[in-house]
Amino acid sequence: MNLPKDPIMLLSAVNMQLRDHYETLEEFVKANDLSQEELCERLKAVGYEYQPEINQFR
Repeated sequence: MNLPKDPIMLLSAVNMQLRDHYETLEEFVKANDLSQEELCERLKAVGYEYQPEINQFR
């Protein structure tokens, strides 16, 4: 999956995928051959952290 460079667009794209297609962040990163650590760091840099209870970054 080609993720957006802009952090807010990235947030939107990832949350949409999590909402519509994946039950967990782990499933999403595995299916898309992504680094979970890198993705979380990129979103944390703009104030968002993964919330497993709602399966979204907030």
